[in-house]
Amino acid sequence: MKGKKLVTLLLCVLLFVTSLTACSSGNSTSKTDTADTTNTTVTKAAGDTSTPASDANAEPVTLTFAIWDKNQQPAMQAMADAFTKLNPNVTISVECSSWGDYWTKLDAAAQGGTLPDVFWMHIAQLSKYVKGNMLAPLDDVLKADNYDLSNFPEALVQGGQMGGIQYGIPKDFDTIGLWYNKELFDAKGVAYPTDSWTWDDMVAAAQKLTDTANGIYGISGGYDSQQTTYNTIPMAGGYVISPDKTKSGYDLPETLNGLQCWVDLIDKYKVSPSQQQLTDTNATAMFESGKVAMVFLGSWMVSEMKTNEYTMDKVDVVSFPSFNGKKQVVINGLTYAMSNTTKNKDVAAKFLEFMGSKDAQSISAQMGAAIPAFNGTQDAWVAATPNLHLQCFIDMTQNAVPYPSDPSMPEWTPVEQQVFPQAWAGQITLQDACKQVADAMNQAIADNAQ
Repeated sequence: MKGKKLVTLLLCVLLFVTSLTACSSGNSTSKTDTADTTNTTVTKAAGDTSTPASDANAEPVTLTFAIWDKNQQPAMQAMADAFTKLNPNVTISVECSSWGDYWTKLDAAAQGGTLPDVFWMHIAQLSKYVKGNMLAPLDDVLKADNYDLSNFPEALVQGGQMGGIQYGIPKDFDTIGLWYNKELFDAKGVAYPTDSWTWDDMVAAAQKLTDTANGIYGISGGYDSQQTTYNTIPMAGGYVISPDKTKSGYDLPETLNGLQCWVDLIDKYKVSPSQQQLTDTNATAMFESGKVAMVFLGSWMVSEMKTNEYTMDKVDVVSFPSFNGKKQVVINGLTYAMSNTTKNKDVAAKFLEFMGSKDAQSISAQMGAAIPAFNGTQDAWVAATPNLHLQCFIDMTQNAVPYPSDPSMPEWTPVEQQVFPQAWAGQITLQDACKQVADAMNQAIADNAQ
């Protein structure tokens, strides 16, 4: 989807986002021409590629920039280097951790007063860090620099807000696709998936591809909220959290149906490794070693798939199959945020603004790191990897649903992650799992409403 039509569609599908991942032509983001109080060289309007004036007397500054995805680290480094080229006195130290370690380190750093200057912020986690006074409000600096947030889809801008105050600049958005191994499909003479596939089409192909004697399964059906269940729940007519954010949807029969289809891949159709197998070796690793023929993964996995030695010439991707007569997928987003305790606030703010600029997000797009948020840069992201059908990730936004989020989410997400894998493993019934999670969610929602 291109042009203003995609922006409109994104605004619609993300209307309720308060938390997770625009194609109209955007104007450059204007900025001031005067130096800030730290004497750092001033970055220029987004999209302006002329050489800036350099302040030879500027004090050297080092900013720490924390991220959680090694696959995007080269792009983030290239963007940081571009900022340093414009601001020679500023050095950016890019610090990458795994997803789990990232939040542990961030929480520990917040308690110790050593937060990174700038860091990625997941929209679903934003409220927690705002409530903890860890994020710097950006309204004043953005207004002073005439920073134009209309260059991003409004819903993504709102995803970086709490209480009407801006705490993040949009980085990217993501959707979920069905990745498949062409070599395994060819070996069994099975036709490749298409964007028009239904869930039944997928199951039928998975049955033909499963070869347990050789340790090969047609698909991975393990529990993973964003990449699996959050997509089929709305297609089944259910929801994780109600649109008005007042109650859980896990006690709805429709939601149960949206979960049952995943358990069926393991227990009924036997086309997926067991939950224990997928705990021992995760779905991505099994896909990258040729042990599963299909897997549901987000658009952020493009860099990994095109550089992994095994997958780089063997895989492709299509849109999420339709289910229950509907075709929907969850959409999410990330922002760039700044520590409320940074000692280099003016420099950090300019780096933050630069990372949200068209120039910087074009670098990310061209390197295929993630689908950039800046309007008009998504085509470059697709074109950067012509051997993969990446347009499906953009097209899926037209019927996408918001990532389910709420300020209470940090309290009930761990319950989801603990309880549902037990149901997938057959240790408790799916009905019991849904009741446990629903009860925990409703209590957390009520506690946060006080």
